Amino acid sequence: MGVNLILMRLSGLRRERALASSQFKEGSFRNTFDVRAALAGPKLPVLREFLFGGAKRKPPGVIPVASPLEAWTREISSSRFRVTWLGHSTLLLELDGLRVLTDPVFGARLGPLSFAGPRRFHVPPVTVDQLPKLDAILVSHDHFDHLCKPTIIELAKLRVPVITSLGVGVHLEAFGVDPALITELDWYESHTIPGGSLAFTATPAQHFSGRIGGRNATLWSSWVIQTENRKVFFSGDTGLTPELGSVGRQFGPFDLVMLEIGAWHPSWGTIHLGPENALRAFELLGGGTLLPVHWGTFDLGLHPWAQPAELLLELAHAGGQRVLTPRLGTPFEPAHVEGVEPWWRSVTSEEDDEIAPVTEPVGQP
Repeated sequence: MGVNLILMRLSGLRRERALASSQFKEGSFRNTFDVRAALAGPKLPVLREFLFGGAKRKPPGVIPVASPLEAWTREISSSRFRVTWLGHSTLLLELDGLRVLTDPVFGARLGPLSFAGPRRFHVPPVTVDQLPKLDAILVSHDHFDHLCKPTIIELAKLRVPVITSLGVGVHLEAFGVDPALITELDWYESHTIPGGSLAFTATPAQHFSGRIGGRNATLWSSWVIQTENRKVFFSGDTGLTPELGSVGRQFGPFDLVMLEIGAWHPSWGTIHLGPENALRAFELLGGGTLLPVHWGTFDLGLHPWAQPAELLLELAHAGGQRVLTPRLGTPFEPAHVEGVEPWWRSVTSEEDDEIAPVTEPVGQP
């Protein structure tokens, strides 16, 4: 689907807002700086890594996944802030009694086809049906590893408000979300969920968008999520940009900074952070506590599957930054966690590249 066709599908008001955005130029959304989604540097080494590095990109054994269900029934301490990493960029955030689900991807594969595309390395810790009551869902942008059609179809039945970037609502509506529940934001626009203190602000990101047949017809964003007593930052997908410093100065400090570290390679280092740039971004945002996401669930980069986490820990230890690495599916309160848990080092097997098959449906246990 071409860019113009996607724009034509937008409702009148949403189309007007997209066209009026300062990020929309010459028929598509653009990064602030002249950064495009294209390979940088020599192409042959990248092709060689793609063709011959596949075995290292998969975990050698079964990834441990905890069930959060029992923990979710327990009261949160006086911190009133609990987080559960459910894989890739999917997190359940519990802030001051309110619950936000970010970039929900519970499907077994990524892409437009149910039988093709990158397959999950691990079973989702829960199904959609097992989630607690949600107050909002955040979709940072429209890439398949952040906007999963089968997952949204199930979530649409829950009738929860969905916050997203300009233009992405056209996909959400197509997947069954009530248009009245969709709020699209441009950079530096904010929205507070009616009847509460849960607020979202879209902030700049350096990335791109597109699903099948069209690129940059919708906007991509990083996000500030705020309640009465808590404020967190969620990167979505982004490369390193000085705009993150502006976000840190305007909205920080943050109780938790969630940054992508995987699906990265120097050849596309301007549109994804990777471990080293994640720590630079972390400092631009004001530091505090870093939770690395966007790694360990899908083979989307050319690096060994756990390399982003190992390198991040090495660099963070040298720099004295506070990083948390919880096991998948383990609810934790950032204020009450000390040190890191390198759980991925236990993923070993005598068998070659054995990964437990993921065939569970999105909605049912």
